[in-house]
Amino acid sequence: MTYLEAIADGLRQAMRADPSVIVLGEDVGAYGGAFKLTKGLQDEFGAWRVIDTPISEAAVVGAAVGAALVGLRPVAEMQFADFISNAFNQIVNVAATSAYRAGGCVPLVIRAPCGAGTHGGPFHSQSVEAYFFHTPGLKIVFPATPADAKGLLLSAIADPNPVLYLEHKALYRSQRAEVDGGLAFVPLGAAAVRRPGRDLSVITYGMMVHRCLEAAEAAARDGIEAEVIDLRTLLPLDLATIAESVARTSRALVVHEDRLRGGLGAEIAAHIGEHLFTSLDAPICRVGAPDTPVPYAPPLETAYLPSVDRIRDAMVRLARW
Repeated sequence: MTYLEAIADGLRQAMRADPSVIVLGEDVGAYGGAFKLTKGLQDEFGAWRVIDTPISEAAVVGAAVGAALVGLRPVAEMQFADFISNAFNQIVNVAATSAYRAGGCVPLVIRAPCGAGTHGGPFHSQSVEAYFFHTPGLKIVFPATPADAKGLLLSAIADPNPVLYLEHKALYRSQRAEVDGGLAFVPLGAAAVRRPGRDLSVITYGMMVHRCLEAAEAAARDGIEAEVIDLRTLLPLDLATIAESVARTSRALVVHEDRLRGGLGAEIAAHIGEHLFTSLDAPICRVGAPDTPVPYAPPLETAYLPSVDRIRDAMVRLARW
């Protein structure tokens, strides 16, 4: 399956297994979604469970929160993660605080296609995880492989909390792998070591997992063995896996597609500096995007995104520090 097919399969199987699972969003019904991920769902499950909405992200999430509070398990789709800012209040002030304020569970999943590399320009390419990482009450997942895309979605739908499910558009059809055909859940909050190594720990997620693995193979030709950790879930973070790896390699490199300033890497670096300082033999390093909007022009977008060469160079510099 492709990454996109795996998400679609997970969604379909969750709906077959549990009649309380509904899908709502802009054009998710007859049109099948902006990326055709929900194609055929309305034919199978009907318009009462696959609901086309007006063009209002705030209304989509608000309706989903209400549905969750009366016992349904809604999966709300944002056509592009960039426009999730229109639903910010519903997510941060309503969904995320519901359990704390009123003791009510909000088993809600918000799917948001995100990321650059598809020449979508500044309105269709953003990384939004940092905006929500600061919010207690939310969970955030970000799969990098088809198997995780399906398994993490199944776990997100089964979770009693609101979950922001970020899916990278550039992985939709570029990543293909064998995926368990059943209800193969991947637990939330557990990172995966994609490549073992002894010389430094590379902590990353999303599309950068694949670029880091490619960079690690290039660095290996210089005798440097980088361990690559795929976080898979950003909130909660798997701090135990990070700690075990950094304690063993004594060097940490955080790589993400998002801008460096205020990005997830800053929080991870701060945690390592505060709790693992005595394990370190070198400064904690980060690779990310510059503090600009995502460029539209393909050459500028390529320069904006962390490249395999830039990540490989950071690995070599850190290993030799």
